[in-house]
Amino acid sequence: MPDRHIYVLSPKELSAETIAVAFAKTSRAPESFREIAAELSDESSAQFHEKWVVGYGHASVAEHAVLHLAFENVSRLAVESIESNRLASYTEKSTRYQKWGSQDFFIPPELEGHALRDEYMATCRLLFDTYEQSLLPVRRLIEASVPMRPNDSEESYDRRIRSQYVDSCRFLLPAASLANLGMTANARVLENSIRKMLSDPLAEVRQVGQEVKQMALTETPTLVKYANPLPHLENARQAFSSRSAPDGPGGDWCRLVDYDRDGEVKLLAAVQYRFGDLPYSSALQKVREASQAERTQMAADLLGKLGRYDIPLRELEYASYTFDLVMDQGAYAEFKRHRMMTQTPQALTTRLGYCLPAQMTAAGFEDEYRHAMQAAAAMYEKLADWNPHVAAYVVPNGFNRRVLCTFNLREAWHFCQLRSAPSAHYSIRRVALRMAEQIQQVHPLLTQYMHLPKDETWQSIAGQHFSGNSEE
Repeated sequence: MPDRHIYVLSPKELSAETIAVAFAKTSRAPESFREIAAELSDESSAQFHEKWVVGYGHASVAEHAVLHLAFENVSRLAVESIESNRLASYTEKSTRYQKWGSQDFFIPPELEGHALRDEYMATCRLLFDTYEQSLLPVRRLIEASVPMRPNDSEESYDRRIRSQYVDSCRFLLPAASLANLGMTANARVLENSIRKMLSDPLAEVRQVGQEVKQMALTETPTLVKYANPLPHLENARQAFSSRSAPDGPGGDWCRLVDYDRDGEVKLLAAVQYRFGDLPYSSALQKVREASQAERTQMAADLLGKLGRYDIPLRELEYASYTFDLVMDQGAYAEFKRHRMMTQTPQALTTRLGYCLPAQMTAAGFEDEYRHAMQAAAAMYEKLADWNPHVAAYVVPNGFNRRVLCTFNLREAWHFCQLRSAPSAHYSIRRVALRMAEQIQQVHPLLTQYMHLPKDETWQSIAGQHFSGNSEE
């Protein structure tokens, strides 16, 4: 029996396209990966991709070519487009652990020479000045309850308490705020990402898409060279775009609008199917005929021994839920990272009102906060009359946004546990706990084993961290 070998084809020695070809050829070549790679050159690899990936559509080969991209000083609005790919990995500058300078905002190219450019910049400066002015009074609130330790330096102390006061001040930062992020993606995902960016209504995003394409061509010259705009995306945008009169959020901000009524039965049947030898119809009948006590035991056997950081079996994906949500933009920035969900956000506007962090009120900074948010709303309307896409740049994190999402119980397990943890921002903790509560109401048998805070509810978070919103 031949010896086992496991090794890395190093990107330090081989180009991304060559590595992709080496993996692709193993399906029909008996040689080792090293032997295959040794016979390849960048030119022959490009020819292979031109024939098989481009010519015959074997796009999965491109998944073996992986690139690591660094983005610096792009707006947080553009970040949403960059991070809209499910099968890529991202890390971005945190609004919780870093502070923004007074000039750290993007000026859209569309405003060049426009009459509203100066007023846009004045509004951004007002938001950033108010943000900077809020840091000290809100920090003093934290200092009163979290004193310095004997071995604390001023720098180490600030690092320790920073998120506790920046968490509220960040509501003032607009979508124009500049950010850095890292992205890791394979060439197949990257090609689609470029096509979406080149089709975006914002000039900044289209420019970023073109720059990413030019950069990627130096690493994977064949695999992304045909990444062009998507006409169907623009057609859909024009066909379905609509603007209603300004209004508030209306109704409940977290609504479970659809779910699989038979989800628990189907899920348990799928587990029976996996570990038994019954056809699915028989497994389904077996679970349906089981007593409540028997189903309770099945759920305990399946989930009762899961630790907080254990990942449930994939069979939890057979139960799904759809929510219609209204959350502040800061919470959405964290919510969007859960890309295994199907998410449909509406455009970022100021028309759903804004939230008021309790710390702003307690710090005596509520008037300044409201003044800045109202100025942003007024500027948004002026810009939106001309270009609603550009208007989104001026919207601060504190304004609310609608999001439709569908996900399965396995993803719900991950999201609700992670985002309800004490270390998470209070905005997203409130969302996670409210969603968990509604899922538990319809599928109590399985969700009772979620590891959620015992002494905290979404209502207690709302009462502790929010003074209200602009609609109250």
